[in-house]
Amino acid sequence: MAKAKTPSGRRPQTAQPAIAGNAVAADAPVAKKKTSIPQFIAQVQAEAKKIVWPSRKETWITSVMVFIMVAIASVFFFVVDAGLTVVSQFILSIGR
Repeated sequence: MAKAKTPSGRRPQTAQPAIAGNAVAADAPVAKKKTSIPQFIAQVQAEAKKIVWPSRKETWITSVMVFIMVAIASVFFFVVDAGLTVVSQFILSIGR
């Protein structure tokens, strides 16, 4: 089976096997620089300053919209449930 070519037309280079005594460390995980506690706290404070809180008006409008959607959903499911109840009772009454 032939290997797929890259867009440039050349086949990708494969990793060469390690020669005895010359191990390749390409797959070894790279050690990350550790963050000290004061640096971590400073980074957290910098990120906390980026938070944009909604205004009281935006929070009120969003809450009202949620309550409206809950009311609409509850009416919808009540109607569907009542309809399915009527249909299932009709089907069951046929078998009597």
